[in-house]
Amino acid sequence: MEELVERIRKIAAPFGLNLIGAAAIDDYDRHAPATMRARGIDPKARSIILLANGGGNFWRAFKAYSDDHPGWTERANPLDDFTRAIVEKEIVAQLSAASERCTPVYPFVTDGPSLNFMDLGKRAGIAGPSLLGVVVNPTYGPWIAFRAALLVEHENGGRGEAVGFDPCPSCVARTCVTSCPAKAVSVVSGWDIPRCLTHRVEQEADCAPRCHARVACVIGPEHRYPDDEIAYHQMRALRAMRPYYEERLRERRS
Repeated sequence: MEELVERIRKIAAPFGLNLIGAAAIDDYDRHAPATMRARGIDPKARSIILLANGGGNFWRAFKAYSDDHPGWTERANPLDDFTRAIVEKEIVAQLSAASERCTPVYPFVTDGPSLNFMDLGKRAGIAGPSLLGVVVNPTYGPWIAFRAALLVEHENGGRGEAVGFDPCPSCVARTCVTSCPAKAVSVVSGWDIPRCLTHRVEQEADCAPRCHARVACVIGPEHRYPDDEIAYHQMRALRAMRPYYEERLRERRS
């Protein structure tokens, strides 16, 4: 299993997928909702290899790919489509050529089975919890994202460095709390989703370029995403927030 993880690391690294970890399916499934269990997707698999990026190299690889494929950024989901292209045409294809069977799963799937990627990230040793509603890595801080998982038949091995990582309780600075203009980050209760969402929709310009709390995190600030990447993710997040706000929160505000 360690050899397989290392092979995937080498294939994925040029595309900015620089955080790779693995978890046992039995351990993951034991804590997952029935609709998000890995054995329901691939009954023969025994481990999950998680592919994530830390820092801005994945975004730079995406921009280079887009430059080589005119019109790519005009797609409905260009970054997700880039992820599929890299995972399936590069990683899965090379593993298949070496007779390694695997089943790819993505966090952005809305019309089929997926996994609890936040929980998987903790079990694979890639990241730990935070007050921000996102997970954090010891090196890259909150500047990470889960891109895909591969269900494989090997036994577990190759967990990342962040097993048991839980930095917020001992953080002294807590600049993420004071930097949030919506006061949606709390030491006691963590991320207040309705408060954050309401502020994002009603005061759109305030947080459009960046999440102020995320930028203020003291872990890994040197690995912060490029400004255009942050703006892209903020735009996509706001697009997803609006329907929820209109359905569930607008009435409470009126």
